[in-house]
Amino acid sequence: MDKNYVLDTSAIFVFTQSEEGSDTVEEILSAAKKGKCSVYISFITLMESYYITWQKAGRDIAKEFIVLIKSLPLEIVESNERLVLSAGRIKANHKLSLADSIIAATAIEKSATLVHKDPELEAVSQYVNILTLPYKVPKK
Repeated sequence: MDKNYVLDTSAIFVFTQSEEGSDTVEEILSAAKKGKCSVYISFITLMESYYITWQKAGRDIAKEFIVLIKSLPLEIVESNERLVLSAGRIKANHKLSLADSIIAATAIEKSATLVHKDPELEAVSQYVNILTLPYKVPKK
């Protein structure tokens, strides 16, 4: 296992909703629990997890979801000037959302492998190692 991982919001949902690829996230979290690696999420991942869950399931479930996330063996990375400027460079040079830019910058700051299932994040593979979880097959 690598030393550090950053879980994108999509990886959090893959794990908590037992989607394809959840076993990979579970292995990473299990290794972190044993002290074999460090796992991080960006503050923006916490926000996305909260508002997406609120929109889909309501405020109370969203609050419970945040408690669940915070119980996982991971560290929440807060904003700082270096992170903001790194995210700004990424955003200026790639067609990524603001949140994805911050999450990618978090992986760069932590010298971590970015775990995701967001095709747009492939653009940052030149800056950081990525571990891509299976993409959902579009419904016809």
